[in-house]
Formats: sequence, structure tokens, C-alpha cells
Amino acid sequence: MRTTVVALVGAVLLTGGLAACSGEAPSSTPTAPEIKPVAETALAAPAASGDQPKGITYDVKRIPVGAKLSTGSSVENGQTTVELKVTGLLPNTKYGSHVHTKPCGAKPADSGPHYQNEKDPVTPSVDPKFANAENEIWLDFTTDAQGAATGRATVKWEFRKGEANAVIVHAAHTSTEHGKAGTAGDRLACLTAQF
Repeated sequence: MRTTVVALVGAVLLTGGLAACSGEAPSSTPTAPEIKPVAETALAAPAASGDQPKGITYDVKRIPVGAKLSTGSSVENGQTTVELKVTGLLPNTKYGSHVHTKPCGAKPADSGPHYQNEKDPVTPSVDPKFANAENEIWLDFTTDAQGAATGRATVKWEFRKGEANAVIVHAAHTSTEHGKAGTAGDRLACLTAQF
């Protein structure tokens, strides 16, 4: 019995030693998916008429003209990751953010409702069964002392083509409370981004 154990331990050590000498990389944890850019721009005020800027601020006190938003996404193994990076916002401030269905318009409501994987038959959607971080893309963030931050979300589904067209930044982190689920205060800024 003792000889067998010693032989097994020796074999394990020898095998481990050979693998280490062979130049094979040890197995590692999976890396985060590579985010591919979708849209990036400095924010402007809405145009009085006609075509709108790609990025719009609706509240210049809370999100100044010139602040920058950039977003990107990655799809891998049926999962979607979306990232939002912001600079030039108010320092040390909480904001909510979601992917919406329509491009930015002159008015905050023009970008439509949140994109939902499973659509709520009731609008506006405030039922936590539909308005939740697994069925929508929630990118809430808190800025640092310089007014910069990154929000990121990963969900177990892929966008339907042509149905996700903007990222909205809201005035507060997203509520999960029944009857208020998915709400995050005023729409402060919008970035047209076709996912």
C-alpha cells in the first residue's frame, strides 16, 4: 500500500514537472470579452430642428455640453456585454443608465422605452418581472472625483437587430421597487448607438 502511494505521488510530481518544463501555459480563468466600439461623442444641446447630434445633453447643469459618452458591446456564447464610459460629468455623482429602443431626439422621451429581451405588454414598464437587470441593460455608475466612470452589464441574451438604438443617462440609480422598477429619474443625456 505504502509503495503504491509513493509511486502515485512520484507520478503526479513527475507529470507536473514535465508540464512545467514543456512550455505549456497553465490553465487560466476566462478573460473578459473584448468590447467592440459602437458609438462615441462629445455631447451637444439638441438641435432646434432637423437632424439631431449623435450625443445630446438635456440638462446642461447635471451633464455639461462637451461631456463625453462612449459605448461598446460584445456578444459571446449567447451572452451580450455592454459597456458605457463617461467623462466630464459632475464629480462623485450617482447616475442611472439603460439601453433604449429609439435613437436620440430633440426631446428626452424621443428615445423610447428601455430595450427589453422579453417585452412587457404594459407601458411604461415598472413591473420587476420585466424591468430588471436580467431582462434589460442597466449601466448605472457613480462618477469619480474627475467626473469619469464606467458602467458595464452582461446578460444571457442577444439584442434583436434594429431594436436597440441608444444609451440614456438618467438622474439616479435604477429602482428595483415594485411599481417603480426600472425607473431612474429624469433623462439627462442620450447617445445614439445602434447595437
